[in-house]
Amino acid sequence: MADSVYENIRSSRVRGTAVYNPAGERLGAIDDLVIGKRDGMVKYAIMSFGGFLGMREEYYPVPWDMLSYDADKGGYVADLTKEKLTDSPRFNRGDEPNWTDPAFGRRIDDHYGSPPI
Repeated sequence: MADSVYENIRSSRVRGTAVYNPAGERLGAIDDLVIGKRDGMVKYAIMSFGGFLGMREEYYPVPWDMLSYDADKGGYVADLTKEKLTDSPRFNRGDEPNWTDPAFGRRIDDHYGSPPI
């Protein structure tokens, strides 16, 4: 088995990868990643959810450390319910939050009970 320290993936390959809950229900797909400017660490996966063919689709930033890759599913698994997700901070395309505003990151972390990364 490969050492996980060396298991890397390009961000372009992560985009479009499905996200499931532990029950195997598809919650959405990863649309983008938010990376810390100073430390270079992935902070959030922006997950697309809802809508049809990109219309009325909403985007949900989820703390990256909540996701784990499941090779059998070919996607990421997050311990989330659709209800928890729909109550979370989100935005619409063209109405993206100011990622340099620490208050938005705190809202995300507080919602998920995740310590700041």
